[in-house]
Amino acid sequence: MRRLILALVALLAGAARADSPFAEAWHDGTGPEPEIQIQRLDQDSYVLRQSIRTNFEGPFLFLFFGKTTALLVDSGAGGLLIRPTIERIMAETGHSALPLVVAHTHGHGDHIAGDGEFAGLSNVVVVGHKPDEVAAFFHIAHWPDQSVEFDLGGRVIDIIPSPGHEAAEIAFFDRKTRILLMGDALYPGRLYVRPDNFDAFKKSVDRVVSATKDRNVAWILGNHIEMTNIAKRDLPMHAIDHPREHRLELPYGALLELQKSLQSMGDRPQLDLHDDFIFYPLP
Repeated sequence: MRRLILALVALLAGAARADSPFAEAWHDGTGPEPEIQIQRLDQDSYVLRQSIRTNFEGPFLFLFFGKTTALLVDSGAGGLLIRPTIERIMAETGHSALPLVVAHTHGHGDHIAGDGEFAGLSNVVVVGHKPDEVAAFFHIAHWPDQSVEFDLGGRVIDIIPSPGHEAAEIAFFDRKTRILLMGDALYPGRLYVRPDNFDAFKKSVDRVVSATKDRNVAWILGNHIEMTNIAKRDLPMHAIDHPREHRLELPYGALLELQKSLQSMGDRPQLDLHDDFIFYPLP
């Protein structure tokens, strides 16, 4: 009976809203689902979600194609193989010959666990997880104050250093889709920041705003969903299913809302509950 109720809830939550960039709702662990769910933004842009049943984090991954380079942002949390799915998408879209760059929103284990599947492949570069490794690969001379362009061949991605949640975190702004990837810095969930990293986090939010305020950002996509579709209500920590799950995409106004909230705190981070996210300072 419980599974029937959860399935009905999922069906009602069901299809994405008319203004959503996604064709369907994300699988939320309340019913049968594949290990990886794939949704296409356009013919050269894909968003993937690792099933919550393989890892409670249920992280999202992003795959972009240019004319000369493919970019995979994050490699999952482990518990499954990522590489076969990426290679299948590249083959089905005619991009198998492109060199692949595996980069990361940040270096926490739930976003880099699949890196080993790509290590040593002749046509793949796996970017390191430390600030100096990220800066070296993207040619960021002045970390973290300098944003740079990364050209996939007729498709430019802006790389914006955003340490705070994690030391090597970066945001990606895709000029083609106008999607802003913010990793674990902003998503519909709990934004974890240590007090000794609070100043860096505030500066990073300011940096991302400064770099994107005139870019007409369509949506912000983060790495997880931890909120319900009820305002200010999050899911239990380490939940193995997500009934009444929030949408992944956030409007650009959520970033401005976060910035204003952080500025109001001064130098003292504090728990701050919002409709679509929670700023959650760690002890």
